Amino acid sequence: MGVSGSGKSTIAARLAERLNWAYEDGDRFHPPRNVAKMSAGQPLTDEDRWPWLQAIADEIDRVCRSGGHAVIACSALKRAYRDVLVHGRSDVRIVFLCGTPALIADRLAGRKGHFMPPGLLDSQFKTLEPPAGDENPVIVSIDASVESIVEDVVRQLKTSRADRGGPARNRI
Repeated sequence: MGVSGSGKSTIAARLAERLNWAYEDGDRFHPPRNVAKMSAGQPLTDEDRWPWLQAIADEIDRVCRSGGHAVIACSALKRAYRDVLVHGRSDVRIVFLCGTPALIADRLAGRKGHFMPPGLLDSQFKTLEPPAGDENPVIVSIDASVESIVEDVVRQLKTSRADRGGPARNRI
């Protein structure tokens, strides 16, 4: 999770590859009207987001029921959004890709062909509610190489499993 430009798709895809898990980009679950709205430079409202979040939650449930594992890239900026996605599952983890507005703005300025315009970054940071400790998040700085970020996520997942004596593999 994180604001646009934090590297969610890149990190999630590489993490999924590293763990040999399925990867899904949360953007593919957006209804066309959400994509059109963001493409026009209009921030989404909570009303816009609920069907999108429910579609991702349904995918998480499907993967869990099948006994699979997946990494899903999704902004999940508010706790209420993450609550829809996780809905009390201890085997679903949130990974927060944390970066400064300046770093992310620089990254967005160089990105081409994405429906999310850089002008919406301020609204994303205003909406962002960083995950609280009781959400058991994995928090990583994005001011590093992709490989370093993925290694940090994997290390934190292993450490948290050992601390909790939890299942052999988290579902992210």
